[in-house]
Amino acid sequence: MERNIKAVLFDMDNTLFDFLEAKLTACKKMVKHLGAGDPEAMLRYFLRGNPGFEDLENIKDYLQDNDLYSKDNYESCCTIYETIKIEALVLYPGVKHTLKVLKEERISLALVTDAHSHNATKRLERMQIIEYFDFIVTNDMTGAKKPDHKVFHFALDLLEVKPSQAVFVGDSPRRDIEPAKQIGMRTAYAAYGDRRHYSEEVEADIILSGITDVLDFILIN
Repeated sequence: MERNIKAVLFDMDNTLFDFLEAKLTACKKMVKHLGAGDPEAMLRYFLRGNPGFEDLENIKDYLQDNDLYSKDNYESCCTIYETIKIEALVLYPGVKHTLKVLKEERISLALVTDAHSHNATKRLERMQIIEYFDFIVTNDMTGAKKPDHKVFHFALDLLEVKPSQAVFVGDSPRRDIEPAKQIGMRTAYAAYGDRRHYSEEVEADIILSGITDVLDFILIN
């Protein structure tokens, strides 16, 4: 009997690993280096939306707003941030097992992220999971960001599957689950990675308490 699900598309940050925690660790290291500041407050600068989630201007803005800016402080903090945010990454439990099982079942896998391809590749290589993905779809490839439907269709076209034959796994109700559902994909909400705890408000096909929960859902469809 042919399986209905032929592909699984994964979000990256806070779905495969806790990127917010890694960024907070980097903020703590920067504050320790400066001898002043608040790491939680610094992290909030990255969450503002503008400039972007990865933009180093967030560091400059924080330093300037807190009377900590100097060229040396800025440059040293940028170096600390770029190094520690990668070194501090830790996969969520069961990620490698889940990817391995799906590959063994001959299900195509794609990563769909708003990160730049350079940043996505660095994180996936650090986590030693890049080889599991048939395609890595990034912002610089699509020219768009989630929840734009273009991003999802771009990935589906690469995988050569219809929306109804694919599952999207992500931690953001607005940027992952809603748009994937709108175009006809099945959806798996990574509640374990969403620190805002929107699980009761999310209309997904399955709500995951851990990433391995997705296996039973996929393998019986």
